Formats: sequence, C-alpha cells, structure tokens
Amino acid sequence: MIEIKHRCSYVNMKNPFYIHYHDEEWGVPEHSDQKLYELLILESFQAGLSWECILNKRENFRAAFDEFDISKVCAYDEVKCSELLNNPGIVRNRLKITAAIRNSIIFREIQHEFGSFNAYIWGFTNGKTIVEDYHTRTTSPLSDAVSSDLMNRGMKFVGSTIIYSYLQAIGVLNAHGEECDLCPCKRTPI
Repeated sequence: MIEIKHRCSYVNMKNPFYIHYHDEEWGVPEHSDQKLYELLILESFQAGLSWECILNKRENFRAAFDEFDISKVCAYDEVKCSELLNNPGIVRNRLKITAAIRNSIIFREIQHEFGSFNAYIWGFTNGKTIVEDYHTRTTSPLSDAVSSDLMNRGMKFVGSTIIYSYLQAIGVLNAHGEECDLCPCKRTPI
C-alpha cells in the first residue's frame, strides 16, 4: 500500500469520506457489476450538485436503495418513490428518483445484452484505462459516446459531464493530477 502524502488538489482534507474515496476508489479500475451499478446511480444523483455532497450521503443512499440490490430497485413502485422523497438522508428529487429506477431497468437490459455491464462499459476502451490529468476537461469524446448510447437506450441524468465523472470513478479514466502521489506519472514502470 502506497503512503499518500499529496492528493489531488480538489480533495477536501477535512472530509474523511472524500479522502477515503480519493485514496481507495477513484480511478481504480472497477469490474464488479454491483459497484458499477452503485456508482452509476450515485453519479446520476450528483447532477447539479457536488460529488462531496453525494459521498456524504452515500451510506444513506445504500440504506434507502436496499444496498443497491438491482432487482429490488427495478421493482420500486409509487409507494417506494414516496418513501424516498420523504427520506432526508438522500437527495429528494422526484425526477432523479424515477430516473434511478428506470436506469436500473436499462442497466439490467445492458447486462443481458452484453453478458455484464462491465463488458459493456469497458468495451468502449477495449478494457484499457485512459490516463489523463483531471484539470484537462469535464467531458471527452469517450464520455460523449457513452452518454449518447445510454441516453439512446432511455437512461436519464447521464449527460456527458456526469458520465465523464463516472468513467473517472470506475477507473476507465485515471485522472489523478501531477501533484498527487497516485498520479500514474509518478509510478515506476515494472
């Protein structure tokens, strides 16, 4: 385990959730459909908000969304939507809640079509991580393509900026800055 003394400049060093997320998750290639699903739903709730806000509510989201059990989320009805809308521990936005349910159904359809969501999402880069500095941009041709495909399939709150952030979160993009000890530019080739 690398000792991390310097982190990307955006990390709020007073927030242990953010520090843990940056050090242990962000930019690490993720291949578990369960984690890919959770992060996609969380990213969709980020739209118009900060990622730190979502991280601070992450455990509440897990509890509210049945630990992101996709079968349960796909079956949510109006009663469950009302329950979620009244949950002060999450982002209470009807459009985002109904999108999360619809996106869950589409996520499962993609799993069936490609064998896994992992195969689908990593197929855009032939299984390779793209390295770039996080200062570079907030969208890319890759996030444009993924976003467009997901929207064509019927997903909501998956614009190019959200998908760019998602691709960073799951390690398709590794965008640690040069100031960060986790920057690929600081790793010694083996």
